[in-house]
Amino acid sequence: MKKKLSYRDKLLELAYIYDVKEIKDYEKSRKNLTSGQLELILKKNKIVIPKDFKSNFIRDNFIKPVGKIRSNFIEYKENKIKDKNRAIRKLENFKLDSSRKIGRAFKDGWKQLGLIGLNFLNIIPKLGKVIYEFFGSLFTDLFHGIYEQQIEPQKAKKVMIVIASVAVVATIAFSGINYFSDNDIVKKPEVKKEIKKPEVKKEIKKPEVKKEVKKPEVKKEVKKSKEKPKLEVKRKSVDEVILPNLNLKTETVLNLFKDVEYDLGKVRTQKLVKPIYFTQFPRDLDALQSTKLKKETFIKIVLPLIVAENERILADRKKLLILSEKKFTTDLEKQWLRQKLLEYKVKKGNLKELASRMDIIPTSIALAQAAKESGWGTSRFALEGNAIFGQWTWSGQGIAPLDRESNKSHKILKFPILRASVKAYQNNLNTHKSYSKFRQKRSVLRDKNKEIKGLELTETLNNYAQTGTEYTKKLNEIIKQNRLMDFEPVKLVNSVKKIELSS
Repeated sequence: MKKKLSYRDKLLELAYIYDVKEIKDYEKSRKNLTSGQLELILKKNKIVIPKDFKSNFIRDNFIKPVGKIRSNFIEYKENKIKDKNRAIRKLENFKLDSSRKIGRAFKDGWKQLGLIGLNFLNIIPKLGKVIYEFFGSLFTDLFHGIYEQQIEPQKAKKVMIVIASVAVVATIAFSGINYFSDNDIVKKPEVKKEIKKPEVKKEIKKPEVKKEVKKPEVKKEVKKSKEKPKLEVKRKSVDEVILPNLNLKTETVLNLFKDVEYDLGKVRTQKLVKPIYFTQFPRDLDALQSTKLKKETFIKIVLPLIVAENERILADRKKLLILSEKKFTTDLEKQWLRQKLLEYKVKKGNLKELASRMDIIPTSIALAQAAKESGWGTSRFALEGNAIFGQWTWSGQGIAPLDRESNKSHKILKFPILRASVKAYQNNLNTHKSYSKFRQKRSVLRDKNKEIKGLELTETLNNYAQTGTEYTKKLNEIIKQNRLMDFEPVKLVNSVKKIELSS
């Protein structure tokens, strides 16, 4: 009967079969190797250990079940901790919401009390009038009663003497008060004369300051536009001009461009554009007879908005690349990174993916799409909702298309100002899965240190419209016909300060 070999003996036998010198040397030196050490040496020598060498009874029936139970217990524990944390977060959110509601209720109550107080103060003059009329009528009735009643002559004499004496005293007192008050009034001009001494008033009325302001040197520069001196000063100071919702006419807009010397020819050559931000298009833009002038006006309005947003993205991208190379980041930097990850819809803190998404949209593409979707700033969506890129929405505020099919419920997303529309458009191309090819090709150009040009990326935007490749061909036509590629390297003129024009 053959002796049953142990697992270790089988490994030794296998070592002798393959003539593993290392194990033989150990055996000769009478050093006992464990089963695990033998396994490692055999694996190191690339010797496959047969599966039937080792009995897996203990492992399969004891070790593995215990391990599974342990892992299940750990998973259960982690789930409980997660549930606990969720409950704590819900409780904290409930506390915050309740505190906000209580605070709002307190503020509203305080406002109501203030209104009640104001109403009470408004009532006081009326109440005084009512009291005055009441006592006046009371005394009048009293004197009428005294007069009309039949009383004894002696008592009547006494009453009349008392009334007369009161009247005399009151008259003397009143005349004295008037006399002294008249004297005060007469004396008042003497004080005024002291105040009106030429020392003070002459200093105030001196024309020195006005002469400095009205020097002919400043007027010569401002005379180019008589009614808009502020805009003409901005030619040199290069201020950031934000045009509010004034429903400006096209004629006013064109005059403004002349005043600030805003010319597309200069922009094309100098590659600089002034930071003039319109909040909406002029309503009568479509009334322009010249198609060329209409397109130029549209480009002048939209171009600074696109360039400004691109420069904002580039600044964020530069900061991201610096932070990605840092070993340690501050709390503020970590907060900024979390914010940007949410903004660009990047999961698991993937900074490489964030860098591929955080990049510019070529100015030529943005201008071409804005022109195509808004009819060069004359469409109903552009005029009523500042929607220049035709973005769809099913939940937010929007404008329903007139030619929308009955089985569809989409709307065109509306915005409060034009710049918000530009920002939403850029975020859409940088985050939506439909434009992943666009971002990939843009990243390839970045990695090769090549310029990001619109004509090289238009073919990746076939998902933007239902027409697909026809849409991208149309974009290429718009870019080439209007020489929009000239605006790709354009940057903003450095602004000194922000000035918001008031109506």
